[in-house]
Amino acid sequence: MAGNVTGGLAWLDPQDSVDAFPDPETALPEPDGLLAAGGDLKPERLLAAYSRGIFPWYETGQPILWWSPDPRAIIPIGQMHISRSLRRLLRQNRYAVSIDQDCAAVIAGCARPREGQPGTWITREMQAAYVRLHELGHVHSIEVWQQQILVGGLYGVAVGGVFCGESMFSEKSGASKVAMACLDSLLLQAGFQMFDCQMFTPHLSSLGAILLPRQQFLQRLREFSGKPVGRQLWPANARPSAEIAQW
Repeated sequence: MAGNVTGGLAWLDPQDSVDAFPDPETALPEPDGLLAAGGDLKPERLLAAYSRGIFPWYETGQPILWWSPDPRAIIPIGQMHISRSLRRLLRQNRYAVSIDQDCAAVIAGCARPREGQPGTWITREMQAAYVRLHELGHVHSIEVWQQQILVGGLYGVAVGGVFCGESMFSEKSGASKVAMACLDSLLLQAGFQMFDCQMFTPHLSSLGAILLPRQQFLQRLREFSGKPVGRQLWPANARPSAEIAQW
């Protein structure tokens, strides 16, 4: 569950300016990072949120909840931990990888409830909002295929030189880790400066995620989010799985 709304929370009206978010440093300590509720998921508001280190996370039946946790999880670009088992999996070429070929399907895959979980935070409203951001060129996906069947992937929001990872899914062993390894390679190639993972989890920790104090994260975000990357995020001729397999 995303968290309970408590006293002192800022409420947004859909008629408010899209950048009418409170200072992230005023977010609640419990639940960690809860900043505001309400508003809407139109592209302009979402982009304004991400550029300020804020993201939506809520469940069906709740208002839209906006978060900026402290500390913040990132994976240093080009330093993702490639375990022996993952390196072996990449070399086996068991999976094929594509880029921005079926973002809607990846988002839908991420929205499916995990084993042991009754619901999902990626509501239909959220799915539609991020598909729209993909159509506008701000959301990107990596798809992992096995015999032309989508078995894993991830998606996230690009804001200048910062990539904000949103969610990943895996229906076959290691598929989401293959997607993450490919993403790390592509972000490095494209000149991105920071890979925001939002919340720290054991899975992300195993891939090399570290924690930054929110103030330090926001400083880096302000520095890098306004800088365009040096080249196209997803080079048309990139073959990330083949490149990673040589590491």
